[in-house]
Amino acid sequence: MSAWGLDEAGPIIDTTTVFGRPVDVFLDIGFGHGESIVAMAASAPDEGIIGVEVHTPGVATMLDAAAVRGLENVRVVHGDVLVFLDRIGAATLSGVRIFFPDPWPKVRQHHRRIVRDDVVGALTDRLQIGGTLHLATDIADYAAAMERACRHEPRLAGGVIDRPGWRPVTRFERRGLEEGRNAVDLLYRRTA
Repeated sequence: MSAWGLDEAGPIIDTTTVFGRPVDVFLDIGFGHGESIVAMAASAPDEGIIGVEVHTPGVATMLDAAAVRGLENVRVVHGDVLVFLDRIGAATLSGVRIFFPDPWPKVRQHHRRIVRDDVVGALTDRLQIGGTLHLATDIADYAAAMERACRHEPRLAGGVIDRPGWRPVTRFERRGLEEGRNAVDLLYRRTA
């Protein structure tokens, strides 16, 4: 991969080594083509962002953008976040962001949704106390399912929030707005 790439599998990473300095690290899951990571990384250069994406074209676009813009605070993983989680130590992340994940709309596909009880538990394990889990979707039944999964995790507190001004509008969000769907943002903080 490039200087911005991290392998999907391997030993637990030391984020100070990965970013060359101590930083608050955010995990961005399913970044698409990376427009939101680029915007957030440029506006918060003191944060480290690890983006994980399964689709090769999006990874290639993100790696190119990181190189062209010199985003030293971004690392990219081409692969499955559920595999990559084994590389993240307990209580090391400042935040996890999942913006507009694939809704897998058919009932028989719901088990494929990334935001579900077991994944929320695994993500919470990796959040520092006070760390945040920020979710966004414009699919009403998925928003309700996300809220239920987070409510089932006793170490999290939070719920629906207004869209923060710092969260970039993604291409999926724009498409949903054009189709008459409004986004729901959910923000949870690890309390224990």
